[in-house]
Amino acid sequence: MSGQWRAGDLLRRPLGDRCFLLLLPRAVGLQILHPAIAAALQEHAPNRLWSHKKRAITQMIYMACEDRDMRSVIRNAHEHVTGYDEYGDRYHALRPEIFLFQYATYVDALMTASATFGPRLSEDARAQLYSECCDWYRSHGISDRRLPATWGEFTDYFDTACASELHLGTAGAALAEQALHPDTWIVRSLPRAAVRAMQHDRAKELLGIEPASADRLALRTLAGVTRVGFAVSPPWIRRVPQARP
Repeated sequence: MSGQWRAGDLLRRPLGDRCFLLLLPRAVGLQILHPAIAAALQEHAPNRLWSHKKRAITQMIYMACEDRDMRSVIRNAHEHVTGYDEYGDRYHALRPEIFLFQYATYVDALMTASATFGPRLSEDARAQLYSECCDWYRSHGISDRRLPATWGEFTDYFDTACASELHLGTAGAALAEQALHPDTWIVRSLPRAAVRAMQHDRAKELLGIEPASADRLALRTLAGVTRVGFAVSPPWIRRVPQARP
């Protein structure tokens, strides 16, 4: 597939929705538990995790929603991100298995945002949205040999990767405070209780998070208030600026 690509209608809506941004601590909570991704974040953004994510993710949304060739941008932004993790294994941000897992955390957050904030997707809609996510992944110019072909295969891959590849190492432990307590951007306003509740089950296990009923209530309240707020606001308010027409 050519790098000249534009997200389909089904992907553009949730990807350009502010609710996706509100679920990003879920994605980042998993990323800091991946030895290679954690090492890269600790090396290149040790004290500014969310400033780094703001730049990277808003650019990601912009390129997906416009007719832009993403391949050279992705390569230039990631070519220098290389080194060794704490286990002595060499990493490079463009290695397909590493890039795929990071991408997968965003797909998981995208789907979870729909379930949390609405509108909920049917299974058929999830399958179609994932198909468009696959086109999005291929537009980056990274090998798709490991890319799960269907939504069902993706969930199997993601469950297995989270169970077998994630560990709380020294880099992840050093980044955990920032990951769970965002200090800038839209996620700065999130209640800490809601951030704890939105974490993936594997992240809760490894980070020692035991959400109380108050945490789950905080996330439900956040979702309800957000839905009401967007319902009475102009439609463009819900859109990320980089995704507006």
